[in-house]
Amino acid sequence: MRSMKKNEGGLLNRIWRFIWKTFLILFVGQIIYIIVLKWINPPFTPTQLSAWIGGDGLKRDYIGYDEMSYHIKLAVIASEDQIFPDHDGFDWKNIEKAMKYNQKKPGRVRGASTITQQVAKNVFLWQGRSYLRKIMEGYFTQMIEWVWGKKRILEMYLNVIEMGKGIYGVEAAAKTYFQKPAKNLNRKQAAMIAACLPNPKKYTVKPPAPYVIVQSARIIRQMNNLERDTDVQQVIK
Repeated sequence: MRSMKKNEGGLLNRIWRFIWKTFLILFVGQIIYIIVLKWINPPFTPTQLSAWIGGDGLKRDYIGYDEMSYHIKLAVIASEDQIFPDHDGFDWKNIEKAMKYNQKKPGRVRGASTITQQVAKNVFLWQGRSYLRKIMEGYFTQMIEWVWGKKRILEMYLNVIEMGKGIYGVEAAAKTYFQKPAKNLNRKQAAMIAACLPNPKKYTVKPPAPYVIVQSARIIRQMNNLERDTDVQQVIK
């Protein structure tokens, strides 16, 4: 009996050591990957891979920050996250408002994700809603805020975010919709691309969906207001 218990104890210890070593390797590996991505773009993201496997295709051209139009940087901040330069990865006031709204209207879910949270989700995680994914999203959000900084986060966002069916990143979007590189996008074109972001498969840029027409005009007004903000200027230039 003692021999059996000893063997069982040894087996449990080996299993525990294996689990611990595996966790440690994965933990160190993801930290290294985060650091590497400060300078190197990901070979693919889970969202891109899923779209490609699902038959949507994959149009993507990674470009540098200086190759992106000033207008598109301003447009996505105006559209998606107006306090992007100032928060630590989370817009707590907006999160609180979204939680109250979702409690009152559980059938209509309102999101409150910042640009940083969207990058964390798209680069490292899968789509969908679950407590596990939200916890992991929070972790990666904080890590890339600490390691990458605002300009790299915005650059990554504009390189990996979906901007149409099978279209990822602003360079592919600019070439597909306007037959020009992203650095030559004007204010109106940038606003139209930003307007499609809530649901790029539904809110088409070409032909422009009614929502995109109305929303892009609103985004241009917000761009005009935000453009005078010195913190915004430091990020987009």
